[in-house]
Amino acid sequence: MYKVLGAIVLVIAVCASAQTDNQGSHSMPGMDMSHLPAGNEGKGNAEAMQSMQGRHMDMGPHMKMTDLRPLQAGDNVKAAEVEQAARQAAEKYIDYNVALADGYQIFLPNVPQKQYHFTNYHNAYLARDHFDPSLPTSLLYEKNGDGYKLVGVMYTARKDATPEELNARIPLSIAQWHAHVNLCVPALTRREDVIQPGHKFGLNGSIASKEECDAAGGKFFPQVFGWMVHVYPFEKNSEDIWSVERQRHMD
Repeated sequence: MYKVLGAIVLVIAVCASAQTDNQGSHSMPGMDMSHLPAGNEGKGNAEAMQSMQGRHMDMGPHMKMTDLRPLQAGDNVKAAEVEQAARQAAEKYIDYNVALADGYQIFLPNVPQKQYHFTNYHNAYLARDHFDPSLPTSLLYEKNGDGYKLVGVMYTARKDATPEELNARIPLSIAQWHAHVNLCVPALTRREDVIQPGHKFGLNGSIASKEECDAAGGKFFPQVFGWMVHVYPFEKNSEDIWSVERQRHMD
């Protein structure tokens, strides 16, 4: 259910962006946060949504992840510093109302999700070129009755960030960043294709190459959104703090 909803949401958002682009505004807003000025906190909200990373899972053709590197001297210390900063940043927002008051916005609050991303688009803009673990792009909440329970944070980087740049932010021996790739967007009149059995389009679709997408009359994007990584700073050990298995079940 969550994967179907995710595909629908993503395709509709991208199609809407493409339609806006045809009318002469920004080029594909929402496809890459790197073009957003700091004042456009309300745009590009798809950047912080629908992550599906998994350290021990088959990611399929629509997801790529950084390779785990051998542990280097100082990696554990650096990762621990990020964990501590993430924990301190998150503690401020145990009450989700504080997050809302501080500029975080709920992505798709009316769509059932296992984790809800409360995203600060100014932080996302800053994260393009500078990593500050005290300023997460998104706060991750689970639904808790009529409210939300904070479980983690998400950091982002430019989609063209190199492995060395990502490693400088968080050691790649500890964390795996992920990116969404090989997206085929259907024509506006064919959005229903993403919800049919064996659908072709979207980040869960069967189409995973430009040739297939062109043949189906779609628009192909080799990579969409920036790099992302989730951190669960309230967990007790490193494996759970940097869990990617947990995120597999999020979608």
